[in-house]
Amino acid sequence: MSIYSSRDFIKEAKSNPENFYIIHYSCQSLYDDNEALSPRITSIAISHYATEQTVSFSTHSIAEELHIPREDVRDRFDEVEKKLLQDFYSFVRDRRDKYWVHWNMRNLTYGFEHLEHRYRVLGGNDAPIIPVERRLNLNDLLADRYGGGYAKHPKLKSLMELNGGIHRHFLSGEEEVQAFRNNEFIRMHNSTLGKVGFLHSVIRKFLTGKLRTASRGFGVALDRLFESRTAKAVGLFATAITIGVGAWQVYLWIKGM
Repeated sequence: MSIYSSRDFIKEAKSNPENFYIIHYSCQSLYDDNEALSPRITSIAISHYATEQTVSFSTHSIAEELHIPREDVRDRFDEVEKKLLQDFYSFVRDRRDKYWVHWNMRNLTYGFEHLEHRYRVLGGNDAPIIPVERRLNLNDLLADRYGGGYAKHPKLKSLMELNGGIHRHFLSGEEEVQAFRNNEFIRMHNSTLGKVGFLHSVIRKFLTGKLRTASRGFGVALDRLFESRTAKAVGLFATAITIGVGAWQVYLWIKGM
């Protein structure tokens, strides 16, 4: 099924939750203050929506596998980053036909193309490409459902505030840059895991009509109403009544013949 709207997404995610993966990653600065021309990848986290199982690829765990001391990680980051991306793409390879839900991973600056580019820069030439039609931007889906003003900027952090508060491991973009400079790779990884976990909860609330947003208006209220269990029960009851009345009318018509 092709997903072009929030309605399509809700229908498919409810019917086939096993086909959805949630992805987020952290990287070096998105500006020009890097030693490389493009930001290095520091961690990637993936959550399977149906099972809530999370798989992650992180700088500190890869460095440990390669027996690289903490003080040498920055000097040998090419080795670490390449292994991290190799492991990530090994996971992706057999799941390219699934839906990949992300948060604004839309271009070479920050997105799937950025991951592919870094892998090529480091010598990788076998990255399994996730088709663009299987990439679903959750930010766009929420805007389609609730309007562009569903949360103030920065929207991810604002949405957290509206739905239980800021995750304890959350780092802003600026804080991630500083963490990288300080070699705080576990801290960056925990932030990535926290964001993926939050995106998972956003989808769950989105599908059940329980997501809190800043949107107002009659249309949004109706959407929430018709996603509720009460509305579904009322609809089922009304259908039963309609069928019953129809059957009674058929009985009277037959009796009168």
